[in-house]
Amino acid sequence: MKNHYPGLLPKVHLWTDVILLNLSFFLAYIFRFRDLNVFYESQYVNLLLAANLVWIFSIYILKTYKFTRLSYHFNVQLGNFIKAVLIHGAVMMGYLYLSKQGEAYSRYQFLMTYGLFIALSTASRAAIVVFLKVYRRAGYNFNKYAIVGRGDLASLIREFYGERKELGYRFYGMFNLDSDNDSKIDSLEVLVKDKQLDYLYCCLNELSDEQVREVIKLGERQRTQIRLVPDFRGFMTNMATIEYHDMYPIIQVNTKPFSSFNEQTVKRTFDLIFSSIVMVLGAPVFFLVWAAIKITSPGPVFFKQQRSGRWGEMFYIYKFRSMYTDADKMGMQHSKGDDDPRITPIGRILRKSRLDELPQFINVLKGEMSVVGPRPLFKYDVDMLMEAAPHDFQRLLTVKPGITSIGQINVGYADTVAKNVERLRHDLQYLKSYSVFDDVQLIFRTVQVMVLGRGQ
Repeated sequence: MKNHYPGLLPKVHLWTDVILLNLSFFLAYIFRFRDLNVFYESQYVNLLLAANLVWIFSIYILKTYKFTRLSYHFNVQLGNFIKAVLIHGAVMMGYLYLSKQGEAYSRYQFLMTYGLFIALSTASRAAIVVFLKVYRRAGYNFNKYAIVGRGDLASLIREFYGERKELGYRFYGMFNLDSDNDSKIDSLEVLVKDKQLDYLYCCLNELSDEQVREVIKLGERQRTQIRLVPDFRGFMTNMATIEYHDMYPIIQVNTKPFSSFNEQTVKRTFDLIFSSIVMVLGAPVFFLVWAAIKITSPGPVFFKQQRSGRWGEMFYIYKFRSMYTDADKMGMQHSKGDDDPRITPIGRILRKSRLDELPQFINVLKGEMSVVGPRPLFKYDVDMLMEAAPHDFQRLLTVKPGITSIGQINVGYADTVAKNVERLRHDLQYLKSYSVFDDVQLIFRTVQVMVLGRGQ
């Protein structure tokens, strides 16, 4: 029997949440008023009705329960649920505010409802995940599949399901189609029919167009779903996406990070807002640093230096001066840390606290840098990395350099080829995906470095 209750899991979650929403409402009412007998005579009946209608509207808009067996993950589903709860809560608060009887409702009961709802729904999701893992590992509720192909790609498919037994997929062999196509298709159809397979995975790199069409016809006859697997190995790390031009799927390989319009907009907006806030609120700090440099060391307060930016284009980076004005007579070289004679006494403090880099927010506002991104390098460092790790470093050049980065936090100042390459590896991890949350997290870690004086 091929029907393994398709679509049942989303329905279970949906109705469980509806039940728990109403249960949470009733429990919160009892905790608040200690009497359920007068509930049906009060205005809370209308509030509960509105809560159910708004919940249905929220989950419909957000598609909270739209997932499959393969795409079902606890963290993702919990995140989608929390989003729906936030939307629901915002709409209900608006309803209470606009309602003529809004003041008659208990805020305590309102907040307790959501607290119970989130706690109970989270617990129910955890219980369902545990149940599914145990149930499927025991051999129940499984899908039967076979693979058309015998190469590396076929082995990867089998290993994927073999390592994730909780997904509930049972393997029934690999099948190779050679030149004698008709007899092989017939043999494959016998296997599908006898074993009542749910899925046939077709490795496209091993099949001709005609063979693929024959397998699809076989699937239609035996009511078996066909899954075509292209060989994307080698470039999926570039975050390939699929777009549909009319009926034709187009695979777009993003050759640079933050290539989507949304990512670019979000990152640039965050840079502008955060930099503006730092420049305004940090004005007293800017003035104190300016005064300290002016009093303790003759020469200009600010220092600018040419660095390599996005696409390798050179620009001038701004810093508070931390070295003596005649330091350039000693030649351009890497810092020697605390033993560097070129650094002024106040400059040592500025470097340890990273305060010398505050003027770089001007570079961010100008669009030359970002708040978070790989550190901008000297030209000779660029040449060194182009020789040591050309492919990886060229990928770093596709984004704007930043004031702070994961590589800068974990490795610090890089004065050797090995350290530069190590910092490069860390920064490449940041480029794989972007979120404002990641940027904020890195900024907090940078603040820790500043407060503890671990900068260089």
